[in-house]
Amino acid sequence: MRVCIGGTFNILHKGHKYLIDKAFETAGEKGIVFIGITEGEMLKKKKFLTPFDQRVNAIKKYLSLKGYDKRADIKAIYDKYGLAVDREFDAIVVSPETVKNADEINKNRIKIGKKPLMIVQIPYILADDNKPISSTRILDNEIDKEGRIDR
Repeated sequence: MRVCIGGTFNILHKGHKYLIDKAFETAGEKGIVFIGITEGEMLKKKKFLTPFDQRVNAIKKYLSLKGYDKRADIKAIYDKYGLAVDREFDAIVVSPETVKNADEINKNRIKIGKKPLMIVQIPYILADDNKPISSTRILDNEIDKEGRIDR
């Protein structure tokens, strides 16, 4: 199975890792996972952004640690659809924050004669305070990459 995911991955954290793990689980042992990392205009609203190559390297390190590296395809994406509309994928893994984008991707795929993607939605991964883990919260020093408050 060919699965896609996308994100900024500003600071690779527990929620991102769960998304990646779910994508590889969905793809199966021989499946491929496309990881789109946002770049360009989409990032103008970010108050602090880790450089693209550092975000890619953090993901590559995690993929290698998990043994996923040979089944991953990492590319820059420049809009909320990435390459999911045009490319041959079977599924997309999303968070509650991005499920609407997946619905829009499927509408656009249908318009151009492609089959819709299976949408796999993961839950928010919560920090110790039961709020979603996010790069913003980590940057604001509210939590660490694992969602812990007491560090």
